[in-house]
Amino acid sequence: MSTRKLLLAGAAALLIATAAARADGPGLGKDISPSDLTPWDIHIMPDGTGLPPGSGTSAQGAPIYAQKCAACHGENGKGGHSAALVGGPPRASLDGGKTIPNYWPYSTTLFDFIRRAMPFQQPKSLTDNEVYAVTAYILALNKLIGESDVIDAQSLPKVQMPNRDNFIIRFPDRI
Repeated sequence: MSTRKLLLAGAAALLIATAAARADGPGLGKDISPSDLTPWDIHIMPDGTGLPPGSGTSAQGAPIYAQKCAACHGENGKGGHSAALVGGPPRASLDGGKTIPNYWPYSTTLFDFIRRAMPFQQPKSLTDNEVYAVTAYILALNKLIGESDVIDAQSLPKVQMPNRDNFIIRFPDRI
């Protein structure tokens, strides 16, 4: 048999074997149900759609921040081995680095990021009330809300971030 015929026969056999294996599947995993997705469906939109029930204040957030955030972000958000959360006065530019008041377009995005990814070593470990409280603490440190303001699903979307209008919205029809 020539090399060409041998290669063609081998390719045909491989195709047949692959098709048979594909039809049956590897038998791994299971179909995912809507209830399986619920714990992971935690996205928050800029207008506050998706915010969970709960609330928090800066005073409630301070001890949580000290315990779970300060090791990376420094005392009072001034920076550690991770980014500073508090910088100079809020302004609509990146002069002075990327901090909460001049880089984040929406306060709800801050909540969403903290809820999903913080603390770094234990993401998604904070309760919704803890996330509201830490968000309030960080916003108050940046003088974007008052120290006694309560942050919840109704008040958080109303917090206007200083650099909000300097972002280009990639998909404006989705907001």
